[in-house]
Amino acid sequence: MHDGPYLNFRSAGTALILDRTGGGLPRVLHWGADLGELSQDSMRELALAQVPQIASNNVDLAVPLALLPEHSAGWQGTPGLTGHRAGADFSTAFTVTATEIGERSLSLTAEDVVAALELRLEIELTPSGLVRQRATLTSRADGSTAPFSLGALLLALPVPERATEILDMTGRHLRERTPQRHEFTIGTHLRDNRKGRTGTDAVTVHIAGEADFGFRSGEVWGLHVAWSGNQRSLAERTHTAVSLLAGGELPLAGEIDLGPDESYTTPWIYGSYGRGLDELSARFHDFLRARPHHPTGPRPVTLNVWEAVYFDHRLPKLKELADAAAEIGAERFVLDDGWFRGRRDDHAGLGDWYVDEEVWPEGLHPLADYVRGLGLEFGLWVEPEMVNQNSDLARAHPEWIMATGDRLPPESRHQQVLDLGHPAAYAHILERLDAIVGEYALTYLKWDHNRDLVEAGHSPTGQAGVHRQTRAVYRLLDELRARHPRLEIESCSSGGGRVDLGVLERTDRVWTSDCIDALERQRIQRWTGLLLPPELMGSHVGAPQAHTTGRTHGLEFRAGTALFGHFGIEWDLTDASPEDRAALAEWISRYKELRPLLHSGRVVREDHSDPALWVHGVVAGDGSRAVFTLAQLATSVQAPTGLVRLPGLDPDARYRVTPFAPADRPVGPAMNALSWWDTGVTLPGRVLGTVGVRPPIQHPERLLLLDVIRVDG
Repeated sequence: MHDGPYLNFRSAGTALILDRTGGGLPRVLHWGADLGELSQDSMRELALAQVPQIASNNVDLAVPLALLPEHSAGWQGTPGLTGHRAGADFSTAFTVTATEIGERSLSLTAEDVVAALELRLEIELTPSGLVRQRATLTSRADGSTAPFSLGALLLALPVPERATEILDMTGRHLRERTPQRHEFTIGTHLRDNRKGRTGTDAVTVHIAGEADFGFRSGEVWGLHVAWSGNQRSLAERTHTAVSLLAGGELPLAGEIDLGPDESYTTPWIYGSYGRGLDELSARFHDFLRARPHHPTGPRPVTLNVWEAVYFDHRLPKLKELADAAAEIGAERFVLDDGWFRGRRDDHAGLGDWYVDEEVWPEGLHPLADYVRGLGLEFGLWVEPEMVNQNSDLARAHPEWIMATGDRLPPESRHQQVLDLGHPAAYAHILERLDAIVGEYALTYLKWDHNRDLVEAGHSPTGQAGVHRQTRAVYRLLDELRARHPRLEIESCSSGGGRVDLGVLERTDRVWTSDCIDALERQRIQRWTGLLLPPELMGSHVGAPQAHTTGRTHGLEFRAGTALFGHFGIEWDLTDASPEDRAALAEWISRYKELRPLLHSGRVVREDHSDPALWVHGVVAGDGSRAVFTLAQLATSVQAPTGLVRLPGLDPDARYRVTPFAPADRPVGPAMNALSWWDTGVTLPGRVLGTVGVRPPIQHPERLLLLDVIRVDG
């Protein structure tokens, strides 16, 4: 099927064409829109058509961009591999020695005899059209030679010169995944993360695209590093008109030294191409949904008690909350921070994973049994990677705290990092978690991680330990899930500080942000959704006044925002009025009706001209139904605002568009009713996606829902 030096991998409208001529590492001739079947002769001509002239004062040959760019080939941009043996072997020249070709995959082995290094490179095009690649570097030197000290191993994908803009994410606690956009100029746009976790300011997806690209327009190319520790991501354009995206882990100094026959494997590096951000995003969603361990059952409505009780754990109050949750239709009850020894506030107790006998003299069984008696699942909050100095664990094992030597790092949230690189520390935490999950038959853990890693050294050597820590956390999650196959785990890290495809190989959803202010969540969820489908994003209804911002919102805005995720509640329902409880029950009923659609359909977003009005929705895979929200984030400059298009529908089918309760009545300064609102309107999908409909005028920080049902075609 793939006879010859050129490979044309095709899937879901994407093509990856590789050039394996010569003995060096493969180059990408094309990554982007599917070009159809191409013969070896056509691909040879494609390669020939791309060879640049030699400009003055450059090296005297055309410099190829390999998947792992090498300085020895004349590449003067960021090298794919940096490292050395006692100062030597800093520049490699790999020669391919073996190759394996699959239907849409290439695996090869290459060696640099002089540097005594072996490289295994894997690249594939997934059924959803994602490109993913990783590399394994092995030292083949004998014991008389210095170890190879790895600086970084980055894998690259080229993007065409017409990609003239860059989009990536930044942010902070309570405002994760905030987009930033700028011109793609000559030079390197470098995003280094040295926080020891993915980070609240993580790049998430590093995107290059055509000028003015949007959700529904313009070609875009994006790269994601599937790693939960330190990482590097970059977009680079050279003076020789070569543009690329590259990424990988970012080891700290001396963190990875390869002795004889020792290996290092990079995380998976993902690339996604699309015409518009929606298509780029859909490739990630389809890939995640195709995993054998992806959650496929109904995502249970989750009540988390944190913002209801904080550290004040009293059985009567918690039972009252459970009663209220069951009454309105919740399906899972999660007891948050404060259940373990000494944990009356955040100054003490982390590491002592035993139920506090003073607060819970009979253990958690009275609460767990009561909750299950109401038909609810029972889950717990844990933070296994952290330790308070005021804890029995820290007093017994101060050597288990990550530090560089004779000093402790600055505290954050009154806590330090527990060094899981110590086998005994790892074994202790695994035993404690295994015991707690087993004793209480837990089906859910909210797994938190509330600080960046600073001076994350491994005692007693003080050697940098972030890589070791990240791998240990992965092993811990894998082992716990193997022992408890029914257990779901949420990745929480100060909210949305650990959102990446590495941790999501081992968890079932992320806590998108500690901020559940609906206005902030509209933004945070919009951009988290570039990578994750709705069912993996924890999205809860908070109290009328947001805990983190002080804003006050109506229930329709709070619940309508939470609807487009994994729906839950973070609110003291015992303080809610009967009217609010009844209204929330209606929203929960609507969520249960819609979750098969919301958690399997295609996420779509309209590029509306009014920045104050966001239009997004989910369209069923067969085009039979869609649900859209019209979210008025601020006061529009124009009133009435322009038509809104409803993208992603079957263009040849006809659809009935009607307002959708409970968010079906506009609240705003309009003088009269919108002509079609009470009766609905029936139009072809092509018309709805190209022309659209007039939206109602709304007050800011309100939203409406539209139900779109195919009536023929």
